[in-house]
Amino acid sequence: MVQPWQDTTLPAPVRAADLLARMTLEERLAQLYSVWPGSSTDGEDVAPLQHEMSEDVDLDALLPHGLGQLTRPFGTAPVDPAKGAARLADFQRRVAAANRFGIPALAHEECLTGFTAWRATVFPTPLAWGASFDPALIAEMAAGIGDGLREAGIHQGLAPVLDVVRDPRWGRTEESIGEDPYLVGTIGTAYVRGLQSAGVIATLKHFAGYSASRGARNHAPVSIGPRELADVILPPFEMAVRDGGARSVMPAYNDLDGLPAHAHTPLLTQLLREAWGFEGTVVSDYFGVTLLESAHRVADSPGGAAALALTAGVDVELPAVRCFGAPLLEAVRSGGAPEPAVDRAVLRVLTQKCELGLLDPDWEPQPPPVLDLDPPRLRELAARVAEESVVLLANSDGVLPLGDGGRIAVVGPLAEDPAGMMGCYAFPRHVGVEHPDVPMGVTVPTVREALAAEFPGARLVDDPAGADLCVAVLGDRSGLFGRGTSGEGCDAPDLQLPEGQSELLDALLESGTPVVLVLLTGRPYALGRWADRLAAVVQAFFPGQEGGRAVAGVLSGRVNPSGRLPVSVPRDPGGQPWTYLTPPLGQVHDASSIDPTPLFPFGHGLSYTRFDWEAPQVDDPAPATDGETSLRLTVRNTGDRAGTEVVQIYLRTPVARVARPVTRLIGYARVPLRPQESAVVHVTVPADAAAYTGPDGSRILEPGRLFVDLAGSSTDTRHTVELTLTGEKRVLGHDRRFGCEVSVK
Repeated sequence: MVQPWQDTTLPAPVRAADLLARMTLEERLAQLYSVWPGSSTDGEDVAPLQHEMSEDVDLDALLPHGLGQLTRPFGTAPVDPAKGAARLADFQRRVAAANRFGIPALAHEECLTGFTAWRATVFPTPLAWGASFDPALIAEMAAGIGDGLREAGIHQGLAPVLDVVRDPRWGRTEESIGEDPYLVGTIGTAYVRGLQSAGVIATLKHFAGYSASRGARNHAPVSIGPRELADVILPPFEMAVRDGGARSVMPAYNDLDGLPAHAHTPLLTQLLREAWGFEGTVVSDYFGVTLLESAHRVADSPGGAAALALTAGVDVELPAVRCFGAPLLEAVRSGGAPEPAVDRAVLRVLTQKCELGLLDPDWEPQPPPVLDLDPPRLRELAARVAEESVVLLANSDGVLPLGDGGRIAVVGPLAEDPAGMMGCYAFPRHVGVEHPDVPMGVTVPTVREALAAEFPGARLVDDPAGADLCVAVLGDRSGLFGRGTSGEGCDAPDLQLPEGQSELLDALLESGTPVVLVLLTGRPYALGRWADRLAAVVQAFFPGQEGGRAVAGVLSGRVNPSGRLPVSVPRDPGGQPWTYLTPPLGQVHDASSIDPTPLFPFGHGLSYTRFDWEAPQVDDPAPATDGETSLRLTVRNTGDRAGTEVVQIYLRTPVARVARPVTRLIGYARVPLRPQESAVVHVTVPADAAAYTGPDGSRILEPGRLFVDLAGSSTDTRHTVELTLTGEKRVLGHDRRFGCEVSVK
């Protein structure tokens, strides 16, 4: 007889509740943790400091109670995709057969720059997604990544990262989308929608404040004010939950003013669930529950850490069972942890499994006989994202694009190294470096190889002496925990080019040969030292396996650059400047001898064609505080090449009750145009976009003057529209509109 929990005609929460009522305490707790087959018992390869992993688990003893999650069956060691899928299916059958309800595990993987698996397409890093200013393309990319995950038998992806960059010395800057919350929120929400359209759960991380750590050090404490948290850090997560429908959230490693995120009831329950209406699962960051005991020292035992995390709102312990196993069982039985909190978490887990079809009576894993994780369709998507994300920062006297001929010196530590294309969560850099005898698994052309193909009539040489032009390829090699110059745990003391590359660039410039600087990096670096001496500067943020071809295409003109900076590029490496989201006293002024003005501002990027922006038309210059107004802007390509302009919309509030950023992004649009073609950009500006967190902590909107800047960057205003909000002061809730609706016709 089919039980209610097996009845596919019933709603998932009803089925889950029926199953929950039938389970013993041991069976319920088993749904709240994961196992990590194939990982080292001490976790040193992937997560130093973050753990005190217990000894290898006895699966024969564990599985009769069931299993909540399975950690990284593809992302732990190189495995042939089809064989890995078959092995995963066999393991799932074992899990289901061992427990009395036949429940399989929910398998998760990393997917930040594509499926973190051997022989899977390596996409550009999230900082490059931000540089594209193209949510539709990022959604398409994420859907493609999700297809591969689902086909392999993976149910949950640990992406996207929605941390807003506050100090780019932080090693995980490369994993972030940018320094503006609206850009991060719109691009991140697009990724969520794309991944979940493929039937894979997206996981928002790291909730919250991780990128605002003291000294830009990984895991360091965070001591930001409530307005910075509310107006900068939290909006991307709120957008992805409310507008993207994200089904999972991962707390951050840091504490917020002393309260660790994994034990933060106001954050994980009161805000996320009660205010935002989130109904999915909260999964711990790897060893994040253990850290409550070992690093934060707010618990004195694994059971105490489990009770804190569970009560605050963490549903699942990842990546392995330590605190949520026997210690939590003992804590519940002794009264140290509330059993209703266990049931609350289990109900969420079972509901999600039900929604994925894992509780259906006819569930059966179906591994494909052939599994291509790097098909032409995904490589083409990787190429498009790479091409749209390359930023032309400077082009003195129009030296670019280059002609096909002459002698081109191609030099620098990354000229012939594919490492410069990949972020630290790409499989070759994340896992592959630990297996040097295993082929990389995907083809990643270097810049030199791509230039040789792009310029068949040119002679590529190694010495700038006597060359017509020198292409210097500098930047980062990503890695983990100090094994790279960028990446998780690879924080920088300043923003000088790493590994002596500044001195190399000085020497190249002294040769007298014009130098085109190509940067393959995971963060912006200070370039003021060479600002007036470089012939051109091309910035690519770990552009993925097709990045070499994208860079070569920009140098040749085959690709007209359309990327825009998602982070400001500083002038000087020390005394790290604020991001562009600063009030007046954060900018240059007479009371300080330090000028934090960036060399290249947020949103900056050049093109090989010219665009003319006509004066905008405004429907209503005096909208109500609960209303909106519409703008129309005509953009024309007046050059002789097809190109894409990126129209950016910024808001300035001349007077507010608290110190506000001078300007901030509230909308944008890519406008592709053929030579002499024009298009009209339609912008709906809601009054809500002017709201901010006031002195009492509520989000307020008051009548008064506003300025809407139509701009090419945060400092390049083309037209300004003055508005006057009329009506009453409003206090806004979580149903507010975050920014503009923009369309191109």
